[in-house]
Amino acid sequence: MQAQSRGPLEATYVLPLRRSQPAEAELTAYLLQLSEWLEVVVSDGSPPDVFAAHQHAWGDRVRQVPVKSVRLNGKVAGVIDGLAAAAYDAVVVADDDVRYDRDALEQVLRLLAEADAVVPQNYFDPLPWHARWDTGRSLLNRALGHDYAGTAALRRSALPSGEYCGSVLFENLEMLRTIAAAGGVVHHARGLYVRRLPPEAGHFWRQRFRQAYDSFAQPVRFAAELAVLPAVMAALPRRRGRRALVAGCLAVVGVAEIGRRRDRGEAVFSVDAALWAPAWLAERAVCGWAAVLWRLRGGVPYAGQRLRTAAHRESEVASGGCPQPTCDCHDQSGQAA
Repeated sequence: MQAQSRGPLEATYVLPLRRSQPAEAELTAYLLQLSEWLEVVVSDGSPPDVFAAHQHAWGDRVRQVPVKSVRLNGKVAGVIDGLAAAAYDAVVVADDDVRYDRDALEQVLRLLAEADAVVPQNYFDPLPWHARWDTGRSLLNRALGHDYAGTAALRRSALPSGEYCGSVLFENLEMLRTIAAAGGVVHHARGLYVRRLPPEAGHFWRQRFRQAYDSFAQPVRFAAELAVLPAVMAALPRRRGRRALVAGCLAVVGVAEIGRRRDRGEAVFSVDAALWAPAWLAERAVCGWAAVLWRLRGGVPYAGQRLRTAAHRESEVASGGCPQPTCDCHDQSGQAA
């Protein structure tokens, strides 16, 4: 952590949060550290007893606001209420496992001076086996374009009406596409690295199918992912096919290594990271077809309901929120869901 002699930043850090138990001491320490650098707003949708425990732990150093908006995706509701409470136009939105330091905050805000949204690159630290596995996804994304992080900096004024569709699963992409559809500039900063804490292994496994469902928002990519499993099954019975599979795995590792080295990524991605990319691709090849079955059944299960849409295309996004009638953000009475 850097010294606090550089003065406060003219920006707001928004954290959408919902916990069944009070936040751990590590998260509290992080929020209190952030509060020395910039305004911190936590949109807290936790039960009343947990909300009160947070209030006691954070005091007046963190601005804690209850989540009053209602959306099918609760995280979107938290972000919308956090943006409304922010004192500054420049806002950093982050999940509760993202850990900025002062330098990264300054860099992302500096880039925001020339864009309407900036997406940094997350990396896992520490690195249990499942974080290495998921890093394979990030490296392939970096090699072929850019990755999607659990955080983004944006200008509130660039987001039409201060909100975006709340009935989608891939909510970060929906937010960025809404900004872009309104004429905003979205910058993916592959060389700006922000640490992220890995989930527990059990949570990692529960995310597999949901993350595969996100690919519905990128049809060309999803078609390629779905093609992997049939290709593997066709190749396995033949010796030449098995050799081709070995060559294919080596090619995937090579592509991932390009992603690891891109924009000095070797500084944060471990030397063995690219070796995990074939394992991730095999997982996605299976989970992608499970996502198709979920789609046929009405969408991915989420908080006791189903979300059918991963994210809308830019052409579908109206400059004012949800792209009716292409989504189910509203119930039959026309009220916001």
